[in-house]
Amino acid sequence: MAEHSDVVVIGGGYAGVMAANRLTQRGDVTVTLINPRPVFVHRVRLHQLVGGTDSAVVDYREVLAEGVRLVVDSVTRIDAAGRGVELASGGAVGYDYLVYAVGSGSADPRAPGAAEFAYPIAALEEVQRLVPVLDAAPASAAVTVVGAGPTGIDIAAELAEQGRGVTLVCGGVLGPYLHRRGRRSVAGRLAALGVTVVEGPDALVTAVTRDAVRLADGRELPSAVTVWTAGFGVPDLAARSGLSIDALGRLLTDETLTSVDDERIVAAGDSAAPSGLPLGARAADTVLSRLAGEQPETLNQSFGAQCISMGRGTGIFQFGNRSDVAMWFHIGGRLGAKMKETVCKGILKHLADEAHKPGGYSLHRMKGGAGRKKALEAMRAEAPVVVERVS
Repeated sequence: MAEHSDVVVIGGGYAGVMAANRLTQRGDVTVTLINPRPVFVHRVRLHQLVGGTDSAVVDYREVLAEGVRLVVDSVTRIDAAGRGVELASGGAVGYDYLVYAVGSGSADPRAPGAAEFAYPIAALEEVQRLVPVLDAAPASAAVTVVGAGPTGIDIAAELAEQGRGVTLVCGGVLGPYLHRRGRRSVAGRLAALGVTVVEGPDALVTAVTRDAVRLADGRELPSAVTVWTAGFGVPDLAARSGLSIDALGRLLTDETLTSVDDERIVAAGDSAAPSGLPLGARAADTVLSRLAGEQPETLNQSFGAQCISMGRGTGIFQFGNRSDVAMWFHIGGRLGAKMKETVCKGILKHLADEAHKPGGYSLHRMKGGAGRKKALEAMRAEAPVVVERVS
């Protein structure tokens, strides 16, 4: 082991910040976090930014350890052989270990007209583009939300609660992850808010125009503002850098979250395969184990639950089993909303706590069940990139 090690973390979202903070528990490690924005985006509140009930932005001083060097820039290429990253500004940063946590965003919509006339909301800048458009639209203007995953339900309910006339186009079923009981609960709340839900195999968007959304069955829905939440995409940084990726472009890793190409590169978050778990702490632990000359632990983490807001006073907390299958049990109504709010606040608290006391976070050590390995294998084997897939 070298006397001093440099670790670079690419991406300042949940996984990247958690990893960076946790790595500061070693005094012989210099941690550099590279992120294109100077502020932390609390992504689970972006729908509230649209609704005007939260800024969805947090100062890095509130969540990032003082010992972490923040570089506001974008990485254009990873030079794995030379152990360095090239920056958009023209500079470069060397590393001994790299944490790849570049996150995810909206997939390029293939429906004709969607790129020109629909508004994705996966990133802060996308939401900032949508907000003035909504503000300029009359309260009576028809709003269509495409995609009925958590983000689609969140934003549809948020806007409907403000009195907007909202149509939610599911591209299949409402809340694909939800148990049928949870789905009934969500459908009831949306109906109470006046949201029109369009479901079924023909509820796929085939075209978007300036003032309408066309469906596979020939229907045309009036839409003054179309919000696009369908689809999932990750930055192509790994691919551009010659690293192995899965069919969705995520960096391919083993069960210690280490790149299958290079043990000096560890990944976490949506841009890693496997993904979908709060793996920033686990990625940091893998790096720390290697720095200590130890074998990293393999991933064996439990899935937990999915929580969705349906306005400011109602929500649903859908429990899942250890193989990430929704269970019959869920908590809805006001208590569901309180639980969702607790989760949102808890995310920032975990990051801040880890910043002040690195190594204290332990939820990532919750064990998964027998179906966990199969779930990981299924993730890696996932092949098709489906435009209408709900986020």
